[in-house]
Amino acid sequence: MSSGKHLKGVHVDHQKNTAGMPIIPMPVPERVYIPMSMHIGAPCQPVVAKGDHVKVGQLIGDCDKPVSAPIHSSVSGDVEAIEQFMTQNGRVDTNIVIKTDGKQEIAETVVPPVIESREDFLKAVRASGVVGLGGATFPTSIKYNTKPGQVDTLILNGAECEPFITVDHAAMLAYAKDMVDGMRTIMKWLDIKRGVIGIESNKPDAIAKFNEVLAGDKDIEVLTLRQVYPQGAERVIIYECTGRHLIAGKLPADVGCIVSNVSSVLKLQQYLTTGMPLVSKFLTLDGNVVAKPQNVEVPIGTMICDVIEQCGGLKGEVKKIILGGPMMGRAIPRDDFAVMKGNSAILCFDETFATQRKETACINCGRCVAGCPMNLMPARLSRAFKDKDIDALREFNVMSCMDCGCCAYSCPARKQLNFEIKQAKSLVMEDDKKKKAKAEAAAAKAAAKAEAEKAKEGGSK
Repeated sequence: MSSGKHLKGVHVDHQKNTAGMPIIPMPVPERVYIPMSMHIGAPCQPVVAKGDHVKVGQLIGDCDKPVSAPIHSSVSGDVEAIEQFMTQNGRVDTNIVIKTDGKQEIAETVVPPVIESREDFLKAVRASGVVGLGGATFPTSIKYNTKPGQVDTLILNGAECEPFITVDHAAMLAYAKDMVDGMRTIMKWLDIKRGVIGIESNKPDAIAKFNEVLAGDKDIEVLTLRQVYPQGAERVIIYECTGRHLIAGKLPADVGCIVSNVSSVLKLQQYLTTGMPLVSKFLTLDGNVVAKPQNVEVPIGTMICDVIEQCGGLKGEVKKIILGGPMMGRAIPRDDFAVMKGNSAILCFDETFATQRKETACINCGRCVAGCPMNLMPARLSRAFKDKDIDALREFNVMSCMDCGCCAYSCPARKQLNFEIKQAKSLVMEDDKKKKAKAEAAAAKAAAKAEAEKAKEGGSK
């Protein structure tokens, strides 16, 4: 049952050009370039060396830090190099370069895990290498490691509210039963009583498919979400499904929920049944200069240019490449970056789509306020940012912004409100760090002074 309550949002032109297209496996490329940092948290370190022969599913990177996720080879072949170079996220990272042999031999370690307890389950989740595949890339093992009894609702996120992207929709049609089996497994070991599958109303076939799979199931329900962006945002879908508010700085478990993307649950279930960890990624390739838009499955580490070439190449001059959707995705300067765990789409546009209209003066129309799911005042936050007024940024709750872009999309003056608010949040976080450091220094000074006075008193006696 829906909470019957809704947050605000915007109606975007979805342009689901690849809707109805199945996911096609892409041929193995000549080389893959696998970064050691494809998740929120500490980067992995290589556990293989140059010259090693590796197989599909073999562990090639790991980390002993709490927040991390292991990385596995997506191909069979030889480690050609371990190098430092810039990845698509703009950071210089360690990359394992593997020259493929085309055989796709499966590693001997690829066997289903034995699970007899909650602890076994959480270990298996980590070993799968699965992270948030909707783009957040938060390690799933950390997300699921909640206190017993803390979570009562598991939400399967099938909203896919970004324009152009349809690969989750295609995955739901092809793997609905596996996703439901994955939900049941998660609910069993984490002792979660209620499951909800949230899907936007523009995917009636996926809704029907899940209802068919769930016939007679009393613990999991399908919830039809309104076709309003950003329904797939974590805080929004939690509110739509439960009526609970997830405030900034809190985790879904703090309001009794776990939210997982449909592909995350699918890949986890596939690991639990086959032992194959996360080694491939579902992607939508689209945009008005893509010759053959389609949904594909590619080995992680495949170069973006190879994906485009395998899908027929481009039919015009590309001016902008976006990884993810046009609302929250990230533009990249070139196509020689590797596909990573968090990628959901590659969008290529010419100047018709890529040219930004000239910014004009704010007319105080209030559309940014009307569209903001978090009930913020984006124009006011923009002014406070330009004035470097950190107190005002705090007063108007800047840290509640979830970077959905509704404000910039709604603005008739084409102001880059989302970009400015993102920078404003950085200002506040930097100020918080300075205040914390100052408070710690003051506390250390006071402690040292107290210790000195204590020693002085002892000496005088």
